[in-house]
Amino acid sequence: MKPDYKNWMPKGMIWTSAAATALFLILWVVFGLTGLVSGMAKTVLFIVFLALTIIALCVTVWMLLLYCAFSYNGKRQMSKQIIEGVAEHVKLPDGGTGLDVGCGSGALTIACAKRNPNASFIGIDRWGKEYASYNKPLCEKNAWAEGVKNVTFRRGDACKLDFADETFDAVTSNYVYHNIPGDRQALLLETLRVLKKGGTFAIHDIFSKPRYGDMQAFTEKLRGMGYEDVRLIPTDDGTFIRKGEAALMELKGSALLVGKK
Repeated sequence: MKPDYKNWMPKGMIWTSAAATALFLILWVVFGLTGLVSGMAKTVLFIVFLALTIIALCVTVWMLLLYCAFSYNGKRQMSKQIIEGVAEHVKLPDGGTGLDVGCGSGALTIACAKRNPNASFIGIDRWGKEYASYNKPLCEKNAWAEGVKNVTFRRGDACKLDFADETFDAVTSNYVYHNIPGDRQALLLETLRVLKKGGTFAIHDIFSKPRYGDMQAFTEKLRGMGYEDVRLIPTDDGTFIRKGEAALMELKGSALLVGKK
């Protein structure tokens, strides 16, 4: 049995976009090319439905490109490269515990657990309707398929973690917080709240200024709070993601925030 980490671009979104493209195309033909309407109304409908068809088609193609790039079974396997790259920064002491926030299908949680067999990891997620194919049983099946036993999964809220201060030896996350509206720097601080003194963190996301504000100032803030070796490592420069891919897939600003408390 092989693990099934799904795809960061859900098939449902692609099918919905493709259906919208087909619908607009049909409406363009019916109202823009037949004699059902005439005059100015026909001209307007011709232009409107043609424009909507082209836009929906472009969105569908864009989603397909993302799906192919992220696929664990495809040639590019960007998701796997990112997961393994983040996990490389996570090292726990024997008997230590780590937390993965927004674990999705369990990929990063399991990758970190495999690299730290004498520690344990907890993966949390709210498993919302946006990614309906992700759930706790899927995470557990993937862990079993990988032969990883030092992981557990539970429902949790990244905005308010159900753990006491300084609970974990490491905290991780991948492409989670940019999906949550609000003060994302505050979300980062909430995650770091549960990190033990001496613990490490590795958080990968799209740290663009519109989403996060001034992240260079935030890293300085962390240093002022006593965090050590705080670095914001760009991953859209070929480290995980090629520059062309970052621009095309709206992943520009992707970076890895790492450090030690």
